[in-house]
Amino acid sequence: MILKQFLLGLHLTSGIGHAGEKRVIEVIDKHLISENYPWNIETLLAVVKPLPQHIAKIKATYAVACQKAATSQENYFTYFDDCYPIQLKEIFDPPLILFYEGNLNALKLPNLAVVGTRTATPYGLECLRSLLPNVINRGTAIVSGLAKGIDVMAHQVTFANQGVPIAVIGTGLNIAYPAKNRVLQQQVAQHGIVLSEYAHDVGPHKSHFPARNRIIAGLSSATLVIEAKIKSGSLITANYALQNNREVLSVPGSIFSENSQGTNELLQLGAKLISRSEEVVESVRTFNCLI
Repeated sequence: MILKQFLLGLHLTSGIGHAGEKRVIEVIDKHLISENYPWNIETLLAVVKPLPQHIAKIKATYAVACQKAATSQENYFTYFDDCYPIQLKEIFDPPLILFYEGNLNALKLPNLAVVGTRTATPYGLECLRSLLPNVINRGTAIVSGLAKGIDVMAHQVTFANQGVPIAVIGTGLNIAYPAKNRVLQQQVAQHGIVLSEYAHDVGPHKSHFPARNRIIAGLSSATLVIEAKIKSGSLITANYALQNNREVLSVPGSIFSENSQGTNELLQLGAKLISRSEEVVESVRTFNCLI
């Protein structure tokens, strides 16, 4: 079995989790272990150091997962493949495997994460229409999570300006969530790329979306927040961006709008205030000059 198939087998094994996958990356990256794959179960357990309650689950699913990986027809890449984005390797918890549909060349472009509330207002849409076209026309891809509201609007503006969309979703690639986004998800794959940590037929789960948000923030040169409530997934993504030493850009809003409480709070905490598209372009350019 080659390394790529082996890593997929690990990813499909129940009970390993992100922490275990991170340990796998470390030992392979530092050449601390045999390159004969697959590992035996004793070696696997010694590397991933699972919680006691997960050991039986790993033992029960590991062999079958490796067999499934050996015959998988899904498109995917691993942490050790050349197409894996450099900036994503820099985050604290990089994904071991990403399934994809679309064009891998989209990942070579400078990119901007655009996140915000699911209950976007006309103000949010006008901000997108004002800020994004110039950014897109400079060759920057737009990254989102394909949630309703600002995410969807950001990609609609991307399409309107012949830009390149990148979406990171919290389900398998053959599932659209929400279901009404199926056509949009297909369009993103046709014009850019859709990414997921989850294999086919894996449905939505509340834990998937914070995990997805860390990938959105890790992929991106900067994260632009447009309309966000105080407690929202958008602020989780912004926090991941800060942890990854990426710039967080925030569009101010009315003090009377619940949808602007989160963006205004980000500004109080030191996010970059955005009122012109050139300010966004400069943040993206600065990051990409550093990598």
